[in-house]
Amino acid sequence: MTYDPYGGAMPQEAEQTAVMLPVEDLPPQAAEGRAARRKGTVPAAQRTGSPIIPPGPQPAALTTMLALLLAGGASLGRPGLAVPLVLLQAVTAAGWFRLNGMWPARQGIVLAFMAGVTADVVLLATGGENGPAVLVGTLGVWLLLVLVLQLRHRGSAEERLSSLTATAASTLVTVLAGGYLAAASNPHGSDVIIVGAIAVAVATVVRSLHGKGVATVVVALLAASGAGVAMAHASGLSSGDGALVGLAAGAAALIGLRVASYDFPSRFVHFTAGVALPLTAAAPAVYVLGRALVG
Repeated sequence: MTYDPYGGAMPQEAEQTAVMLPVEDLPPQAAEGRAARRKGTVPAAQRTGSPIIPPGPQPAALTTMLALLLAGGASLGRPGLAVPLVLLQAVTAAGWFRLNGMWPARQGIVLAFMAGVTADVVLLATGGENGPAVLVGTLGVWLLLVLVLQLRHRGSAEERLSSLTATAASTLVTVLAGGYLAAASNPHGSDVIIVGAIAVAVATVVRSLHGKGVATVVVALLAASGAGVAMAHASGLSSGDGALVGLAAGAAALIGLRVASYDFPSRFVHFTAGVALPLTAAAPAVYVLGRALVG
């Protein structure tokens, strides 16, 4: 077991992910463990069982709370939406790093989070009409900054590559969540966001309660589509549009949930990536359908 500063002891499987970090970035116990393994005094942990561990009902409940915050913020307008969106981006940045085995990597998490905040500020300042251009432009600038900062990395070539990959991917995913704010600039954009967020919550909860299997996926998608129809009646969308938005958002949510379930994730991953990725993955679908259906 190693020490996890966010939750006490980390699982033995998660200890392997610390190998890719520089010694100076590790907690004392983890650094000692690495040194012992290099000397051959401690055998490497062997992974057994399935690498897919779903986050479960508790993270799904937090996803539901965050989805309700997004839906409520969208009903208040773009500034109101920006508040829960920043929270979503913070949880996304932290969760993606830990999911990729990078810990503690605080600088990279902050860098990815600030990229998302920068995109939000620019979207608010420009009105959001050119949302994709703003997101791509912000991403390009921050990826260049990521490359520059990686030149100062003192680790081995393998460690530098792992750090660069995790930082770049985390930045990409965090900025991608800004699609909600870009969608809010469209006519009835807030309605699409509300329908999509509720559909994500429903799909995530249904999936967490009914375990594994293809049948559960189908039930979750049907529930998300049904939630879209129900929410459409309370908004300016038609039933058909609501069903389509709900289905697409639910499918994206299940993909994000599957990603957060991979590779022996720790409890910290479940309560960060497992909470945020279903909503973050749905952001592009919400934006695209918002433009196509009611733009």
